[in-house]
Amino acid sequence: MSKKTLIIGASEKTERYANKAIKMLIEEGHSVVALSKKPGAAHGIEFKTKFVNIANIDTVSMYISPEHQPNVIEDIIALNPKRVIFNPGTENIEFSNVLRSKDIVVENACTLVLLRIGAF
Repeated sequence: MSKKTLIIGASEKTERYANKAIKMLIEEGHSVVALSKKPGAAHGIEFKTKFVNIANIDTVSMYISPEHQPNVIEDIIALNPKRVIFNPGTENIEFSNVLRSKDIVVENACTLVLLRIGAF
């Protein structure tokens, strides 16, 4: 089943995990929306630079560090995704608790690993 996924912290750099996640999600048949602080594109997906015209998100995959997350907390909550994946290095207990209080599932996991093992 396709899960519309928002990648926060998208990058054009192919060595970045966010870029690899975009590629793998597309290969696995998922719809992808990518958000970055600057314009760009990866694997045919144009990056958004603001939370505008983003809707029906199943999963948010976080690739920004905890110190930058306060800028996106309210926007993520407003999207009301089913879950938020905090990839390694992005884990944030305070933000996770806020999400859980809104009945949003939180996973401290690697999107790439979840896709590889069929657990996405």
